[in-house]
Amino acid sequence: MDPSRRHFLKMAGVAAAATAAAIVAKPLTAEANVHVEANPDRLGVLTDTTLCIGLNCRRCEIACARENGNPPIEKPPEDESVFEHLRRPHENQFTVVNRFANPQGVDKHPIYVKKQCMHCDEPACASACFVKALRKTKEGPVIYDSSVCVGCRYCMVACPFEIPAYEFHNPLSPKVRKCTMCWATRTSLGKKPACVEACPKEVLTFGKRSELVKLAYEKIQSDPVRYERHLYGEHEVGGTSWMFLSGAPFEKIGLPTQLGDVGLPEYPRNYLSAAPLVMAIWPALWGGLYMFTKRRDELEKQDKENGDDTHDKEEK
Repeated sequence: MDPSRRHFLKMAGVAAAATAAAIVAKPLTAEANVHVEANPDRLGVLTDTTLCIGLNCRRCEIACARENGNPPIEKPPEDESVFEHLRRPHENQFTVVNRFANPQGVDKHPIYVKKQCMHCDEPACASACFVKALRKTKEGPVIYDSSVCVGCRYCMVACPFEIPAYEFHNPLSPKVRKCTMCWATRTSLGKKPACVEACPKEVLTFGKRSELVKLAYEKIQSDPVRYERHLYGEHEVGGTSWMFLSGAPFEKIGLPTQLGDVGLPEYPRNYLSAAPLVMAIWPALWGGLYMFTKRRDELEKQDKENGDDTHDKEEK
């Protein structure tokens, strides 16, 4: 075997073994930023979609944009064209209101549904973040630390509700953007989130999650014709801090119903256990390959020069 090739394979093997040993000794997981001590007093928001008026309101969108220093909402509240397409939160708007046809008939009032981060009890986004830029607080909100974010955007892939957005148009300091339940400015100080405070119809109720669950079932039991007999978010993906009541099947109002009741972090965590190995080995392999190729070219050049010299001596 060529000495340079043998050296390359040896160095690659050493790098792989060293990396594997490091991972076995101290595996990289995201458990610390996902699993928090169970807190019965953690905060949440209950959304009663049967009360939302949607058109000519959208005050939640306006208040959210103002509170987070985002640009004004795309279209004014009275502009009905905003409901022509389903929208999702993006880097400049953390909450949106969508309109859905009432399955009871076209003559029935349409259903308006606010969409924002669900603040999962076991957030897949935080599990996918190997630098802990996203973290579940014991108080309930899932918050973001831009100072440690590396821009990998795994959180965007992991989220089952398609919430985290990325500032693709910000070349200098792009961030992952989403609702934080106004943690930095309001809820950590004992205030209501801006959208809750702005809602004129009491669609949104803010408080301890345990009390919101109780309130939701009181509503369902007091008016079983009005509501679906299910509280969305109580158990979905292990539970969420943002929960919904509806008068129509949840799949009809844009909420995924095939997620199951088990938290999703196990899936990205399995990937994360292998991610450090891949990230450490690939640079070593490519570096070794570059050195091997460079050395091979040098040897070929030397052989060619030596061959030419031999040929010239034979002719003489």
